[in-house]
Amino acid sequence: MIHKIEKKEIRNRIHRRIRRKLAGTAERPRLAIFRSVAHIYAQVIDDAAGRTLVSASSVDKGAKTNGGNVAAAKAIGKLVAERAKEAGIKLVVFDRGGYQYHGRVKALADAAREAGLEF
Repeated sequence: MIHKIEKKEIRNRIHRRIRRKLAGTAERPRLAIFRSVAHIYAQVIDDAAGRTLVSASSVDKGAKTNGGNVAAAKAIGKLVAERAKEAGIKLVVFDRGGYQYHGRVKALADAAREAGLEF
């Protein structure tokens, strides 16, 4: 019998491979992305301390976005960058979460760069 590998399992494998190579520090935290069908989430994480420093998502009350589309991803990218700058964070490492750097993930990353985050 052939075992079919689910998309989620493939993404998790890729994400584990990425996470082996990068980690967030206090000087340069990790900007992690999670994408669901309906929403998009972004967190700036200090892995050394095990703390989330800043977060933004399309579920937030202050987000003013409408779900999980490219426009929402751009808004969340801008919002997470603004919140990070308020917290004194300029440099981050980008963790695409095992997703392809395309569509919503790319839109979020580009918006975060335009709003002043460097990665």
